[in-house]
Formats: sequence, C-alpha cells, structure tokens
Amino acid sequence: MLVTRIRVLVVDDSVVVRRLVTDSLSRDPDIEVVGFASNGKIALAKVDQLAPDLVTMDIEMPEMNGIEAVRALRRARHTMPIIMFSTLTERGASATLDALVAGATDYVTKPANVGSVQESLAQVAGQLIPRIKALVPKRAESSRIGAPTQAVPAVPLTRGQRGPVSTRPMPPVHPVQALIIGSSTGGPEALSQVLSHLSVPPPVPVLLVQHMPPVFTRQLAARLDRLGPATVVEAADGDVLHAGTVYVAPGDHHLELRRSAGTLRVAITDGPPVNFCRPSVDVLFRSAVQEFGGQVLAVVLTGMGADGRTGCEEVVGAGGTVLVQDESTSVVWGMPGAVATAGLAHRVLPVGEVAPSIESVLARSGTAVPSGGRS
Repeated sequence: MLVTRIRVLVVDDSVVVRRLVTDSLSRDPDIEVVGFASNGKIALAKVDQLAPDLVTMDIEMPEMNGIEAVRALRRARHTMPIIMFSTLTERGASATLDALVAGATDYVTKPANVGSVQESLAQVAGQLIPRIKALVPKRAESSRIGAPTQAVPAVPLTRGQRGPVSTRPMPPVHPVQALIIGSSTGGPEALSQVLSHLSVPPPVPVLLVQHMPPVFTRQLAARLDRLGPATVVEAADGDVLHAGTVYVAPGDHHLELRRSAGTLRVAITDGPPVNFCRPSVDVLFRSAVQEFGGQVLAVVLTGMGADGRTGCEEVVGAGGTVLVQDESTSVVWGMPGAVATAGLAHRVLPVGEVAPSIESVLARSGTAVPSGGRS
C-alpha cells in the first residue's frame, strides 16, 4: 500500500536546531521532513518547490525573519499550517504573538534547562508531533502504519472521529454570575475576535484558560486588554473578582476560585495537570460550578484535545449554558468538537457570532448590562 506521510519543511538558521527537529520528528512514521531552510527568504522558495503540508518556523533569522516569512507566505496565499519555534522569554513570547497575528497557526517552545540530548528530543517530539497530526489530520489518519514511538499527550478530535452534533435546548432563564472561557490551539486569534467584538464590558467577571506557558499568558493578557471594552489581566492569587474584568490563568498554574472571609477570590494553584494541561479548562469550569452552580455561561473555543468536556458536563448538570466554536472557524476542532459531539452545547457558532451570543445570553438572563465602555 502506498503510504503518504505528512511532509514538513523545517526553517531555522541553526544547524543544531534543524537536526533536533528532524530527529524528533523521525520518531513518528507518519511524518517526513522533506527540506530545510536557514532563513525566511529561502523558505519562500522551498515552499514553492516542495509544497509541504506544514512548516516549522524559527523567529529570529537573518535576511528575513520568521514573522516576515509568515506574512509573505500568507500574502502568496499559502494556507498550510505554520508552527513557530519560540524561546521561553518575554521577547520570544511577544514575537510569537506577533507571528500568530501575522498568520501563524500555532507555536512550540525550544527546550530550556534540559539535561541531555535525549530529553531535548523527547520534549520537542512531545510538543510537535501531536500538533502536526492535529493540524494535518487527514494525512495522519490515512497514513497510519503503526503506533508512534512518542506518547501523544492530547488526542485531537478530527473529522474522521467526529460523531453527530446536536444542540441542547437553552436552559431556563436565570441570572449569570460568571463567564468562563477555555481555548488552546488557535485560541489567541479566536479570543481576539471574541473580546474585540463585545460592545460593552461584560456585566460579570470573566475567567479564562488559554493553554500557554508562563510569560506567554502575561503577554497575551496585555494584548487582549488593548482590543475591546473589557479589562484583561493575568490573574494573581487573591485577586477579588470584578465585573468587566477578564482574568487569564497564568501559564503552568490552574485558575480556581476560593472564598475568604465571605469574599470570592482567585486562587492560583499548582496541582497536577488535568488532561495533560496546566492550566486546565476542566479545573476552572469545575471550580466555577462549585461556587456559582448553574449561574455560569461557559464558552469553549478552538483547541486540541478534549479539555473542557468534563467541565461542561458539570455546567450542564448544574443548569448552566454552554456555547462552543464551530468546526469551520476552528483551527483544531478538538476541544469544542468534544463538547459538541457529547451533546453538551446549547449553541455551536462561528467565532464571529460568539461575542453577540454571549451578550444575548447575558441579556436574556436578566444580568444587568452596563451602558458604556471601560472607564
């Protein structure tokens, strides 16, 4: 049988990093590195020549950097997924978010403080292989010739695995006390669209989990804060909840809620990963239901895996409302697809309709809506 593997172009000015990525991907029989480029300019020519299914792209490169290369590829109407290879620094996080705005699909971080080459290989493989298979699912499904040697931490829901989707009737009207949101792959852009299209600050506190490492979540919060009427901050332990403020879970920590002397506060915890994730959407959603019961509105946006499905079960069981992003506008219809195919969504929406639907649910619930923007 003819085997068609996922064809990857590796773009990085470091020979060492190119070898690291190649050796990491060679662990999986479904993936083939078909070429290399040492800067963005060469990458443009290689894409035309090799027609890869996916590109891994360094950020800092001579002649044409990764962000410039992403812009050029998108201007040329190349639609293949592009995964940025970033450093775990403030500068790296900022540049990565710039690349996502420019049209990159996702990112991974370069190994830092690892003890051996084998640990570096395992770390890169663990990040890259699941993303590649989620972003090029049809090629991955058609070419499977054996189990991968690298454990896959989060299984994406793909078109071939998807079950029928049916929405639930909207729950009875009752006040909403919190808006809770979960997202992962493709989430920064989806969140930008949702928060920028809110007409006024939400009349309730907003708690948000985006799967991201430390430093990146702080940069994401600062960028989202500039886009819409809501105030967006990286959550800190002990924060008192305020309506109209979005609290972003800090990287590598769970976001939960705790009452102290009768006041509801943010609790930043370092419990074990849930669904291989920390922060975890399920942890946030479960905590919100414990405090607010069914008086929550849950939103699940694009992302790999199924984090959020169990949390949505608890939201629905308590009488809350669940909205999810649809497949056509999701980068990966894993998290929202898992919720939708489990029959837990009250609405399945294009990302452009999520903000109006949030405001509609809040208005329907009788939650007071402010008349103006942020002060």
